[in-house]
Amino acid sequence: MKRLKSIITFSFVLMLISSAGFTTETSSKVNINKATIQELTQLPGIGESTAKNIVAYREKVGGFKTIDELKNVKGIGEKKFERIKDLITTEDKPKEKQNP
Repeated sequence: MKRLKSIITFSFVLMLISSAGFTTETSSKVNINKATIQELTQLPGIGESTAKNIVAYREKVGGFKTIDELKNVKGIGEKKFERIKDLITTEDKPKEKQNP
């Protein structure tokens, strides 16, 4: 009985973690033009200070045109950018191909 409770508890914790906004391959990317400080801090290696820098830069320049522009933000070097580049976007959703 104790083992069953442990398994149920463990399953519940995993379910909570998976639905807590953590980015996975199947979930959507973080839009760096719209993300809040809290959302940005969910990215690996991005703390509150760097997240604030991202928002300040975004407001100053009117938004990011490409994800590469994120490297202009204080606290985002090449290594950190490489860690998060596949998790971020500047678009709401991918553009669909139009049929001719």
